[in-house]
Amino acid sequence: MKISLSDHFNVKRLLRFTLPSIIMMIVSSIYGVVDGFFVSNFAGKTPFAAVNFIMPFLMILGTVGFMFGTGGSALVAKTFGEGDSDRARRIFSLLIYVSIILGVVIAAFGIAFIRPVAYMLGARGELLDNCIIYSRVVLLGLPAFILQMEFQSFFVTAEKPNLGLYVTVGAGVTNMVLDWLFVGVFAWGLVGAAAATALSQMVGGFLPLLYFARKNTSILKLGKTHFDGKALLKTCTNGSSEFMSNISMSLVGMLYNIQLLNYAGEDGVAAYGVLMYVSMIFCGVFIGYSIGSAPVVGYHYGAGNREELKGLLKRSVGIISVFSVLMVGLSFLLSSPLSSLFVGYDKELLELTQQGFNIFSLSFLFMGMAIFGSGFFTALNDGLTSAAISFLRTLVFQIAAVLIFPLLWGIDGIWWSIVTAELAAVAVFVIFLFAKKNKYHYM
Repeated sequence: MKISLSDHFNVKRLLRFTLPSIIMMIVSSIYGVVDGFFVSNFAGKTPFAAVNFIMPFLMILGTVGFMFGTGGSALVAKTFGEGDSDRARRIFSLLIYVSIILGVVIAAFGIAFIRPVAYMLGARGELLDNCIIYSRVVLLGLPAFILQMEFQSFFVTAEKPNLGLYVTVGAGVTNMVLDWLFVGVFAWGLVGAAAATALSQMVGGFLPLLYFARKNTSILKLGKTHFDGKALLKTCTNGSSEFMSNISMSLVGMLYNIQLLNYAGEDGVAAYGVLMYVSMIFCGVFIGYSIGSAPVVGYHYGAGNREELKGLLKRSVGIISVFSVLMVGLSFLLSSPLSSLFVGYDKELLELTQQGFNIFSLSFLFMGMAIFGSGFFTALNDGLTSAAISFLRTLVFQIAAVLIFPLLWGIDGIWWSIVTAELAAVAVFVIFLFAKKNKYHYM
């Protein structure tokens, strides 16, 4: 049964509509996990640390895709809700074309400057060489990665979430198979892992490009457009929270790596990498739900359906709350086997990872609501409020905590800083929710 943005969404229908996006984000998150598993077990601890060390910078370069995807899909959905489908398709086309150009430029910049950036962050010797090798190969696929992140949102707006899921699963399977072949069989090490990631991103980015460029059964299609500075600015404003969130998380990730190098050396960076892999998967659930529900919220806001908007907020808060409790329980159960899977070959590193895991797991209790809160205001085309939540969550709170807590509790303070930042972000979301209720009428 086809679900349209204009439908009434009860809990069952909301879960059905957002499930493809949730799975899509989980599969996307598995890219890094698979790379990490093969690099750690087949290439060694230092290459594994190098991947985790430079990954935050690589993610910064790909944030344009998140910004254009979330911000653009919210604007396009709102424009459909207002009844102007032709303009919605022109905006969609403009954003895709601009993203391709930016992707090529950013990739060239990254390849040219990766050495001084990695050195500035503190990488030296073998760690520095490994960072450069991995980054330059991965960056070849950056334009496709930007498109992949963007299309994850637009497939939902196009009322084709299942198709987006199929493309992402195809890209994920490509990554897994090539990682096994390049790293496990051919023993190409970091180069093999990076090539597997870049090729899988090309599958995830270029296949949707071909789909939307041709006549299709969705409500979106690439076609003629013209420069629309107002729409481009609105997209960037709408998506500024996701842009800020990803940049902030990457900057904070760099700071965490620097702190962990100081407190625990390369073992600390490797342990943090394991936690981030698990976090990416669990975050994928929350981000996927936000991406999946955002076009629905945007459509009904644009159409002026206040009662539907109230129901969407109420049901979403309930769904996220249940997810959050399940995540905490699951992370406690899986902390030992997952730590052993990545770093079981090193006893001291394993103990450090498990210790951090048990504290870090508590962050999932608050993370989902903070992520949804930012995404909810993005869907309402209130990019400034969304950006404020993301900025405080991913930058201000975490930087303050990661600089102060280790002085009090050592390396455990680093893990507790993540939990504290997520809790503070939920408090900010609740404050904005009540402050803006009379403007948007969702309560």
